[in-house]
Amino acid sequence: MNAPRNAFRRANDSFRKADHASWHRHQSRLHILRSQLGFTETSPSRPKSCLGCEHYHGVAYGYGDRRQLLICGFHPFGWEGEICPDWSEAL
Repeated sequence: MNAPRNAFRRANDSFRKADHASWHRHQSRLHILRSQLGFTETSPSRPKSCLGCEHYHGVAYGYGDRRQLLICGFHPFGWEGEICPDWSEAL
């Protein structure tokens, strides 16, 4: 009974690794193109109000076009103003 479950797990792991490798190759190509065009620095993905905050999460969830970035648990899409009321210094 465990054999089919393990086979699915191995297949899922293989697809996940292949997807990550494809994403990494794409990011490497983008980095090379940016450097060739003179863009040496990429803009930070962290909002200004979240710089140095211990609550920042910054992981994208989902697949394809439905992928969403989770900024933090308090403000999933980030704080709109300049100073976040829930900001706490990262230790």
